[in-house]
Amino acid sequence: MTENTNIPTEEEERELLAEQARIRREKLAKLISEGKNPYEKTVYAVTANSASIKSDYEALEGKEVSIAGRLMSRRIMGKASFSHISDRDGLIQIYVKRDDVGEEDYLSYKKDYDIGDIVGVRGYVFKTQTGEISVHCTHIEMLSKALLPLPEKQHGLTNPDIRYRQRDLDLIVNPEVRATFVARSKILKAVRAYLDNLGYLEVDTPVLTTLEIGAAARPFKTRHNALDIDMYLRIETELYLKRLIVGGLERVYEVGRIFRNEGMDAFHNPEFTSIEMYQAYTDYKGMMDLIEDLYKTVTRQVCGSDKITYQGTEIDMGAPWKRLTMKEAVKQACGADYDEWADDAAARAAAKALGCEVPEGDAATKGHVLIALFDEFVEHTLVQPTIIYDYPVENSPLAKRKPSDPAFTERFEYFICAHEFGNAFSELNDPIDQKARFVKQVEEKRRQEPGCNAQVDEDFITALEYGLPPTGGLGMGVDRLVMLLTDSATIRDVILFPTMKPRR
Repeated sequence: MTENTNIPTEEEERELLAEQARIRREKLAKLISEGKNPYEKTVYAVTANSASIKSDYEALEGKEVSIAGRLMSRRIMGKASFSHISDRDGLIQIYVKRDDVGEEDYLSYKKDYDIGDIVGVRGYVFKTQTGEISVHCTHIEMLSKALLPLPEKQHGLTNPDIRYRQRDLDLIVNPEVRATFVARSKILKAVRAYLDNLGYLEVDTPVLTTLEIGAAARPFKTRHNALDIDMYLRIETELYLKRLIVGGLERVYEVGRIFRNEGMDAFHNPEFTSIEMYQAYTDYKGMMDLIEDLYKTVTRQVCGSDKITYQGTEIDMGAPWKRLTMKEAVKQACGADYDEWADDAAARAAAKALGCEVPEGDAATKGHVLIALFDEFVEHTLVQPTIIYDYPVENSPLAKRKPSDPAFTERFEYFICAHEFGNAFSELNDPIDQKARFVKQVEEKRRQEPGCNAQVDEDFITALEYGLPPTGGLGMGVDRLVMLLTDSATIRDVILFPTMKPRR
């Protein structure tokens, strides 16, 4: 087998890039010496773009337009040349002819311009002999000189580390990436419109808080110099939003950036976006109906169909979502019946018989065992949209207990493709019960993390003491919804600038 000598080594690639960058800087110096500094232009009047020219061709044929964008290709053919310009909406071909733009500008276009440069073009709309809608250029000018070359077209930009670190470059050369983030914007707009139409009020709550609460998520800690106090980046928006319900706003939501000092994987980034919504005078069943209808509405608007494909699996968002209690789901999956466990010890024995690990000794209650069995035997099977409801009180410190069974709470999570996408409650509005749960939660966190500064949020308890009406609340992950509707395998593909470890 002979070695392919056409593939450059990493060292050869670095040398080639350095040489190309040197040549581009020389071109820049030449332009500046000729009084043509490409960075001086402050405004360029754009009257059309690639999409409008193609969609309105019949109306624009023969008409003058002014476009601007990045030079992505060139075919120099003596006295006339073809290029493609990339703008926000795609590519448009331009035809550049010496006799139309003038000899000086045409020579500069051939000699001084490079792939990647930002250019402004004025000309009239026409179709080439091959039928491609184009702009016949009558004037061309450089609006910004690219001093670094774009990735070689044949191989493109595929290295994930480079793509995530240099998202600007990723967006330039990978149109599908641009389409993902256009879709993200549409998804957020559709969610907002849905909630606005139901009378919800969009609000903003603090990102910096003075308390490390007892929740399981670990916060990022910072220091406020003027106040000389430690502060924490929020791990949720819930407690502030519920205070607004106390204040009488009745229906509120926030599109909020959340920060959790935890691990990273395909579905987790330390900085992510959630939408939390709270509605007075409804419960978790009302929120079930809301989230199912919201997902169906947004999916149809963004994807044009109830059926989507995620990583090779067809998901029918339009079919009625399956709804099971956690007890029902566990019993169906592995045969374990919560109602037959006489006590905590019997529950632990049932888990052991099924090979499911739970904490030793008396730490694991029946509720803990049920949760462990769900994680072990159920979650990975929930492919089509499924709502799991009635969670044990052990892992639901903010949810209202079920009046018919106080060991459980009026809480649900919904799952798609074996992943949790959102979490909802009938909100706990009993301040005495809430404080007792907070105290227990804080004690547990301090036990698990010695030295942490977890505290009960007394201000929130005070708010509850003024009276929180019966309220349904729900939090949904925006990034995971975008992953689902754009068929993206990892959360890093739907966050413009995901968290990355600095290069050494």
